[in-house]
Amino acid sequence: MRHWAERLVNALGIDDQESKKLATTIAAQIRWLPSDAKIEIQSSSPIDIRKRYDELIAFQSWMDIVNSSPKHPAIVRAQVIVQNYICFVYLNETCFKVLKKYLPNDSTAKKCCNFLVNNPVRAFRNAIAHSNWCYKDDYSGIRFWAKKGADQSEPLVEWEVNQEELSFWQALARCVAYAAYENLK
Repeated sequence: MRHWAERLVNALGIDDQESKKLATTIAAQIRWLPSDAKIEIQSSSPIDIRKRYDELIAFQSWMDIVNSSPKHPAIVRAQVIVQNYICFVYLNETCFKVLKKYLPNDSTAKKCCNFLVNNPVRAFRNAIAHSNWCYKDDYSGIRFWAKKGADQSEPLVEWEVNQEELSFWQALARCVAYAAYENLK
């Protein structure tokens, strides 16, 4: 995550030193949670955290295989779908939203979780979950449609995310999840 250190400081308000050791910082903040908070996090889903962690490991193995293969448009498109689902749908409710309930307000981990559950990432998650997205015409990013808030009468709004920003969101989601699950399993 060092590659994203400046963005972590500017967009999330993370301390400069912690931005350079983000996974270590998040892992420590999870480890330091009270035992009862860890138990509540672990029991917040019918799926055991070890099983969720195993899915992340399997996902990473798949990503390694795909990234070492020749690039074929069909494989790249499948990779985009799977990576976005894992990072923003699969992990949203059972990782980021649950963790943020128990983390101290000024913690780096909570800042990351807040970023991942609020707009524009929240809108992107909803667009992925409801199939309201497509590639930009030049494939430099994704166009998506989602409501800005929770009001069901609200119209869908068009958003865009470029590949650089999306890569940051994905890396942050995976970093938080690995650091959390590794210390909760």
